[in-house]
Amino acid sequence: MRSSGYQRSSGVWDRLVWIQEELKRKVRIQPLQRKVLLVAGCDCGIRQDQGVGVVVVFKLPELEEVEYQYYQGRLTIPYRSGFLGFREVPLLIPAFQRLKHCPDLILVDGQDIAHPRNFGLACHLGVLINQPTIGCAKSRLIGRYQEPGLKRGSYSSLYNGTKRIGYVLRTKDRVRCLFVSPGHCTDLQDARRWTLRLAKPYRLPQVIRRAHHYARVLL
Repeated sequence: MRSSGYQRSSGVWDRLVWIQEELKRKVRIQPLQRKVLLVAGCDCGIRQDQGVGVVVVFKLPELEEVEYQYYQGRLTIPYRSGFLGFREVPLLIPAFQRLKHCPDLILVDGQDIAHPRNFGLACHLGVLINQPTIGCAKSRLIGRYQEPGLKRGSYSSLYNGTKRIGYVLRTKDRVRCLFVSPGHCTDLQDARRWTLRLAKPYRLPQVIRRAHHYARVLL
């Protein structure tokens, strides 16, 4: 279906909600079960109806880039808040399939369980490739919180009702916070700890920054 068809048909969006609800059952929120030797960041670049998905793999503890892969393709769904996974995961999975190094942990530029249906981009990708993911979002989609302190490492809890769904994390002094949560096979503490470790000295984790750079260059 062309993207214009999505705009005309509410039934199509209802079907995508159903898919999210079904896939959500496969999400596992648990402490990371493996030692992280290779960590990846991923991001997508979009221009009109074309997109590029990029994944970059780094070696720890040096945080040295060892590989990047990308996939370019046509977008099949228009943008709508809460449905980013259907737009970007089809660009990211082929890029992951081209990797020669399998990452132990993936940081995603997008939402996670802090999502209206608790199934953001990081969850969507993690479930479909069955790899641990963490979502690092630059803005809030849902939830309430108190502003954390101004120093790097300050954080506060993000709540949906009484349930804690993430952290609001200051990754650089006096710079806007990130909204971090587990996506799949990670937990809240993993999300906070790994985001902070990989963000130094920037606001965004370096693995995501590099993926974003390649996405801009390649598109």
